[in-house]
Amino acid sequence: MISDEERDEDEEDAIADALAMARAMQADGAAAQDTPAETPGTPHPYATLTPERVLDAIESIGERCDGRLLTLNSYENRVYLVGLDDGSQCVAKFYRPERWSDAQILEEHRFVDALAALEIPVVPARIDADGTSLHRHEDFRFALFDRRGGRAPEIERRDTREWLGRFIGRIHAVGAAADYAHRPALDLDTFGREPRDWIAGHGIVPASLAAVWLGVVEQALVAIAECEDRAGPARLLRLHGDCHVGNILWTEGHGAAPGGPHFVDFDDSRTGPALQDLWMLLSGTRDEMTRQLADLLEGYRQFNPFDLRELHRLEALRTLRMIHYSAWLARRWDDPAFPAAFPFFGSEHYWQNQILAIREQIAAMDEPPLRP
Repeated sequence: MISDEERDEDEEDAIADALAMARAMQADGAAAQDTPAETPGTPHPYATLTPERVLDAIESIGERCDGRLLTLNSYENRVYLVGLDDGSQCVAKFYRPERWSDAQILEEHRFVDALAALEIPVVPARIDADGTSLHRHEDFRFALFDRRGGRAPEIERRDTREWLGRFIGRIHAVGAAADYAHRPALDLDTFGREPRDWIAGHGIVPASLAAVWLGVVEQALVAIAECEDRAGPARLLRLHGDCHVGNILWTEGHGAAPGGPHFVDFDDSRTGPALQDLWMLLSGTRDEMTRQLADLLEGYRQFNPFDLRELHRLEALRTLRMIHYSAWLARRWDDPAFPAAFPFFGSEHYWQNQILAIREQIAAMDEPPLRP
């Protein structure tokens, strides 16, 4: 454990380093802020992904399209509902260039295949006659998926939370059976230090707030490390990675067809602690989150063990997501979809709110963990 004296010294050193870095940012940050991510006049790669090119890509692997094409809600990738000649529909995902390698995408596909083989309700990528799930057409890689509709789960219901907990427990039982060889981990470095350094190095924060933001983030990273120390060594496994209610669809049962939840979009799947796939389903007051977590774990533990020491990581994981999210928005700002969807990003008001929210997280990480 870290003593109070050592923590105070660490925080003082971190803040001093942060202020020094912030001064350097202020010296050359204005020029960096005004420099676009791409050369002026260079179109974003997705600008060339026209409807005609989408249909050509799908037909290049032997599918016959009927011309129906609907853009679905997605920012990281481009996703379409596509009509086929036989009257059916499929979902086509065109992966963001240079984000994941082929090996990383295929690793995710194989994980979801393993889940589907055990009748865990997920939506795997279609595999063609050649055994391929990842396809290439010109400059784009893409995959096809069956269309699965549904509504948002009624997360306020206890039986719904237990049901979700059971399926997450089953996902994690499979996730713990093997390791990712190519996909990165979700940890203090990848979701904390690296995005902090990227934001600092690109002059993203307005100069008037850069020192304050960096200092607060440094304090948060110290607090996250202390949470990790209290939790002990993490049991790492393959995760969904972005398990919020938007990535869970609920269907009603009809005849012999069972209803219930199914999980979609494993695009952010990584290695990490089990709690990552649980905490985003919690909301409200501390008492409300305690009850919600108890219900999730009631179902989860029927299929996979859960170490309550992991709960020391809950607010730390929330803080890491906040830091990573700001860097994600900044890195995608050259994509025209992002300024349109997130007009609030980058303003002084945005960064003031981030500073306040991270300060609140520092206080939250110092509180005792939830005890379901």
